[in-house]
Formats: sequence, structure tokens, C-alpha cells
Amino acid sequence: MIDRKSLVRRHNVVFDAIDARSPLTVGNGSFAFTADVTGLQTLPGVYPAPGRYVEQPGTLLGTQSNWGWHSTPIDLEPSLDSAIKEYDSPHGPVRYVDLTGNTSATHLDGGSPEETWLRNNPHRLMLGQLSLDASSTGLDVIHASDLGSINQTLDLWSGLLSSAFRINGIDFEVETVACPTTDTLAVSICSSGTIPPSVELAFPYGSEAWGNSADWEHPEKHTSSLSEVPGGWQIRRTLDSTKYTATISANDSTLTRQDSHRFLLTGSSRNLTFCVNFAEATDSESTENPQKNQDFIAIRQASLQHWASHWSDGGLIDFSGSTDPRAHELERRVLLSQYLLAVNCSGAQPPQETGLMVNSWRGRFHLEMHWWHGAHFPVWGRPELLDRSMNWYLEILEAAQATARRQGFEGARWPKQVSRDGRESPSDIGPFLIWQQPHPIYLAELLWRSTGDPAVLERLAPLVFESAQFMASYVVRSDGGMTLGPPLVPAQESYGFMRDTVQNPTFELAYWSWALDVAQEWRRRLGRPEIVEWSEVSQGMVKPHIDNGVYSAISVSPFTIRQDHPSMLAALGVLPATHLIDPTVMSNTLDSVLADWDWQSTWGWDYPMIAMTAARLNRPHDAVDALFMDKGKNTYLANGHNFQTDALPIYLPGNGGLLTAVALMTAGHGDGQTNPGFPSDGTWSVTSEGILPLP
Repeated sequence: MIDRKSLVRRHNVVFDAIDARSPLTVGNGSFAFTADVTGLQTLPGVYPAPGRYVEQPGTLLGTQSNWGWHSTPIDLEPSLDSAIKEYDSPHGPVRYVDLTGNTSATHLDGGSPEETWLRNNPHRLMLGQLSLDASSTGLDVIHASDLGSINQTLDLWSGLLSSAFRINGIDFEVETVACPTTDTLAVSICSSGTIPPSVELAFPYGSEAWGNSADWEHPEKHTSSLSEVPGGWQIRRTLDSTKYTATISANDSTLTRQDSHRFLLTGSSRNLTFCVNFAEATDSESTENPQKNQDFIAIRQASLQHWASHWSDGGLIDFSGSTDPRAHELERRVLLSQYLLAVNCSGAQPPQETGLMVNSWRGRFHLEMHWWHGAHFPVWGRPELLDRSMNWYLEILEAAQATARRQGFEGARWPKQVSRDGRESPSDIGPFLIWQQPHPIYLAELLWRSTGDPAVLERLAPLVFESAQFMASYVVRSDGGMTLGPPLVPAQESYGFMRDTVQNPTFELAYWSWALDVAQEWRRRLGRPEIVEWSEVSQGMVKPHIDNGVYSAISVSPFTIRQDHPSMLAALGVLPATHLIDPTVMSNTLDSVLADWDWQSTWGWDYPMIAMTAARLNRPHDAVDALFMDKGKNTYLANGHNFQTDALPIYLPGNGGLLTAVALMTAGHGDGQTNPGFPSDGTWSVTSEGILPLP
């Protein structure tokens, strides 16, 4: 038996100084608050989130939710029709939401103002910034250099962030915690000084900038109205059509307005304890306080119970008996990734790649990444954390069906870069991707395997069947078999420039075949007749192109560009064995990739993808080595985040991929073999509980 509490707590994050790349987050999957070493957001400029392609940097210290979205007003909201372009295809002319610019080459939003607005809106919103006010310290301004005696701990077992520090001779102790069931932050501040502590609450306008969810330069564009409610105050926020409330509960305190969007909460003694609840608002005014029966103590206790249950019930791995010097670091990455993904990626929508911390792609999420964000949840015994976001597909099902019909296909075609409304974004890449199409089938299958619940089959069957019907109608029937494309952009987006000629990417061919077989199995489980066409397509897919004994990325020249994702490896790694893939050829392909791929151009999930391929090929040394490749985008920070670049400082698909790969390496893939991804030479001691095999 694993001593779960000891295992989890030996990877608590502890800081005795500022680490500008590693702020710490508390949250519940739908709401998150990221803090600096003060336990608040006192030093936002010290934790920068650089702008990408724009000169509007933000901060890593975000306060975000699943529901917090904003759109910049426009006289007439443009239609996607303004970005439609017809492409020739074997099916005849097909209409795609294209982009007149070229995002893959220039990284500009490109094209027309209408296209730019559609790409940038809605954007995710910074709900508010909570800072220790300088008046609490006797200083005019708090600078990073003013802090001393820093001692900060994120206790993973309880979800409690404890921060101790000294400013101007005054000792502060701050506890920060998020409610597990509501979008509420609870804070306790104790000061050794004679000045009662104060906290500033500041509210920005929405921002279209990359990485920056806050615009502090336009106070005239939004309003913050203050009113009293039982047990505290409510600040009603109006940003154009977006409305939400911040309701503050605090005893023996005062709340005063400092300017249009800044408020000061001040205690009456050396202690200040308060809660802030963020919630969507209706057009009608509310005098209710949703937190009037909750306080800091209650929320802290609820957090402890929630996280103790989280760690007690799901899957865990203990590597402590290993002699391989990398084992402790892998255990740390696994534990912190589990925490970060539960906090950032377990809400009612697929998450953005930077979670609820900082805006990447304006906070919009990418459906081809949903597998990397969420496939690990059911495999690690926490299916409910994935299941929440699967309902979102049902919400946009009609829109996905309409996209398929517009292009002349059946079923549902899932978009790529979207917000919660599910609207596609103009792009020269996104609308041409197809590898997100089987994802709902794979994710639903993982949920079924982990629960065995017939209700899962009934509820998610429309997603499985509509995805499969699109896939069957999308293929091109030729003398050589069923083919894919053109136009098409594979998972390896290096081919975006030739999207009008790309055919038969290796990974997508195998994914089409496997997912259609799974969809057919779902029909049998539900007692429904099989659809003959699905089996014909699955069994009739053309085999991937082979060049000098290795799989090419696509079946037309230039066959393989050795940049970006080596996604052909996913055809036996992410996917189980299919009739299309020869393990010997795939092993040669793995050797070829390891020999001379352009690693600078890869992304964080490529390394666990390689590990999964190595594990399925019974190459455990290569699987472990892949997880520890000394490459820039395979970096894991002190807070557990997968760092990519200064412009993309965190990348949760890498964390999710790590967990899925380690699960495969530990629990195998349904053949009864355990630890297929770890060497059996005695250097690795792997004790696991609650982890399920992959297909």
C-alpha cells in the first residue's frame, strides 16, 4: 500500500525566494487564482507573461474562470462567411473558414479586420486582481526588493497556499485557498505590525492581446458599481455585454472605493479574513450574498476534505524504491501535473493550453489538444474530471453538424480554435485539421472503460456516432482504398502551406481506422445494428507511405518535414496496434526521429508521445529517456508547469501527455503486462495504485 499522504506531501512546492516563472495556483477546475510569494497578486510585473507577436505583456498572476469571457464591441459582428474560401477536393468544391493572412508563416492575425475580430473574440477575462496594499506595510509602494524572510508552501494534500514574508520590519502570514464547489477565493492575513492589513481589489477591462487577459488602460470602457449585501459588499462588473459580480464577505472590515475600479478592504485589527465570490450576473440587480454562510475556516476545511479525497481515491505512483537518479524528478512531475490539471483543466469546457492562468490564443481552447489535456483523467481513476467537459460537445453538436453539412459531409465536424460558444476561428491551419475528429470517440471510450456505466454509453453515443459518421463520409474512395484529403493539415502542422495537396498523414489514417472500429463497438454495446459503411472504411484505409523502411508523415512530396510534431509516431503509441501499422517499420521510424529531428521546433507533448510509442514497442529504456530528453520544451518548472518559451511560459498539454504516457508505461495497454515502459533491470521500482490500462 502506498502511503498516499507522505507521497503527495513530499512534493509540496516550497519557496524561500521569488521564482518569477513559477507562481502558485489554487482552484477547482472551473476557477483558479494564481499568486506570487505574498499569497496574493501584489507583484504582477515580477511574474511576466510576455506578449506574443504584440507589445502588450501581461502577468502570470491570473484570476480566471470557465464562464469569464468578453468580446470587444463592434458595430456589426462579422459572419464566418466573410472568411469562407472554396477549395477543390475529390468530393468537389468544399468551403472552409480560411484566413487571408498566413498565421503559420508570419504569426500575424493577418487578413481583414473582420477576420482579426473573429479570431480574437470572445477572449477570456481577468476577473480581478487582489494585492496586499502598501498601506499595510508603512511604505508607499511594495517592490520585490522589499520582501524578506520568504517562506511559501503549497500543500498539495489540502490545497492550502501558506505564505510568510517580512516587509519593512513587519511579518505577514497569508493563507490562500479556493472553494472546491464555488468560484470563491478565501484569504486570511495576519500581521505583526500595528497597522491593520489592507487588500486592494482591482478590476481591468478585457484584452485581445496574446497572453494578457487584462487591459488596465481603458477605465472608461467598463463600470464597477458597489453596493452593500448581507455580510459584506458586492461589486457589479459591466464590460459591454459581459456582466459578473465579485461579492466580498469579511468581518470587522471596511470596503472603500479608491477610484473607478479599485477598492480597498481594510481590517480593524492585525488580522484580516475575507472571501471573494466571482459569478456571472444577470441583467437584474441582486442583493444576495452567495457566501453569507461561508467563511475562510469553512472553505479551508472544504478544501482539505476535497483534496484529501482527490488524492485518496485516484491513481498514484510511488517511485521511491528506484535507484535511477531520475526517479524522484519523474515522481515530482507526475504529482504536480496531477494537481495542475485538476485545478486548470477539469471544468465544464475543454481548457485552453495555459489553463486558467494566462491567455494563450486569447484564452480560446483547441479541440485537438483536448485529448492531451484530459485523456489521463479516467486512466488515473478520476473519470468525472474529464466527463464534465464532454457535455460541452453535446452543447455545440448542432453547430458541428452544420459545419459538416456546409462542406457536404454527414455527421459532425468539430472545430479547432474556439471559445465556449463553439464558433470556429478563421485560420490557414485550424479549419483544415482533422485529428480532433476522432477525439470524442477516444475520450468517450476511456470514460466507458473506467466506469462501465451504461449511462455513459447512452449520453455520449451521439458524440461517438456523429463523429464516426463524419469520418466515414469524409474519406475518399479510390482504387487503392480509402484516403484522406486534400485539403488537409495533419497534426504536424508544418504542411499548412500545402494544405490544398496534403494526403494520407500516417497518424490520421490509423486514427480513422481505430476510431471507426470503436464506434462500431459502441453500437454493439447499445444493441444497435452495425453500420456496414464504418467497417468498410476502417478496413479499407490505405496503408501509410513508407520511405526507406520508415513511415512518412504524409503520402505526397515532401513526405516528411523534420520539424514540429513527429506525429507519425502517434499511430502506434497514442493509438494501439491496428492492421495499418507494422511494428518493425514503426520501430525504424522511432530510430529515425531520435536520430536527427529538429527538437527546437517540437512541443511539450511530443516527448510523452515518443515515450508511448517506445513503450508499445517494448523499448522501455527509450521510453524513460524520452521523458527526460534535455530539450528546452521538455522543461518542468519548480511549480510543475511544462515551460515552452518566454512567449508560452506554461503548456498543460505537456503535463497531460506526461500523465498518459506514465500510465501506459505503468499499467500497460490491456494485455496484462505491467510496467512495459520501465526497464526491468532493477533500477526502477514502480508501485502503482488505481491506474487503468490504455486500449
